Amino acid sequence: MITGAEPGRISTEEVTVFDSVGFAIEDFTALRYVQKATAATRFSQAIDLVTEPEDSKDLYGIIGAPDLV
Repeated sequence: MITGAEPGRISTEEVTVFDSVGFAIEDFTALRYVQKATAATRFSQAIDLVTEPEDSKDLYGIIGAPDLV
């Protein structure tokens, strides 16, 4: 809980999973917060996020097919 009334995770085995698919404004807001919080630190690095895939509707295709073992 944000107020501190309840403890958060208390061990490394506790994992929080959040699927935010469909909430782009929330993702963008979180990314902007992290970007501002880490600006001018060793945790900040500019990267190019623009790609030109062969099929613009196949975004997973740009990472390549998995190697099946």
